[in-house]
Amino acid sequence: MPETIRDNPFEDHAHQYDQWFDEHRKSYQLELNAVRELLPAQGRGIEVGAGTGRFIGPLGITSGIEPVAAMRAIAAKRGLELQQGSAENLPLESGKYDYLIFVTTLCFVDSVPQALQEAHRVLREDGILIIGMIDSTSSMGKEYKESKGDSTFYKEANFYSIDEMVEMLHITGFNHFQFRQTLLPERKANTPSIIDGYGSGAFVVIRSHKSSSDSSRCILLGSTLNSCSVADQPDAKIKT
Repeated sequence: MPETIRDNPFEDHAHQYDQWFDEHRKSYQLELNAVRELLPAQGRGIEVGAGTGRFIGPLGITSGIEPVAAMRAIAAKRGLELQQGSAENLPLESGKYDYLIFVTTLCFVDSVPQALQEAHRVLREDGILIIGMIDSTSSMGKEYKESKGDSTFYKEANFYSIDEMVEMLHITGFNHFQFRQTLLPERKANTPSIIDGYGSGAFVVIRSHKSSSDSSRCILLGSTLNSCSVADQPDAKIKT
């Protein structure tokens, strides 16, 4: 990610972006809770692309990176001091963090593989990477893609499927995948609003572990994650 997100609408419309969370409080809370379910209970963590602090604050994460000054200013009003930096060139020492999170950030970066490589670099051995994202194959993801030309914020965004993201993670050196999904379509009464796996919910959280180059055991064919050992896939329900 460059020092500012490409052709950055977030600088000029930061308050509009931040207001979304108040106007869509139920969806925001579901996304927050889905991330929280896979968040480590302890350890040194950091959010990259922390925005206005809507996730880093409630999740109790004490460090954050955000390239946009206007977004950092809003976060500062919440008592959060975010560091300037980009996902593809993190101003951080190698191997210093137990976990790192991206929440609806990777769709805005210029190079997802480079952002993942940087995350891999700053994590400790067996550190945890958590990604919260809109699944491009969901009905919401398809709507976002079709209408992004009219969107203030998503005009330049690139949306990915979960299979595509898992493949990039695997190639970068991450394994042991776990998933949570929410914003489920046509959810019946008295059924969970956050469930394991992916393929139904619009918002999906992926948890993976940094691995050594020879420890990953997932088998990838094309762009689809076809199989993982039980150790790599402890609780996920894979879409096939």
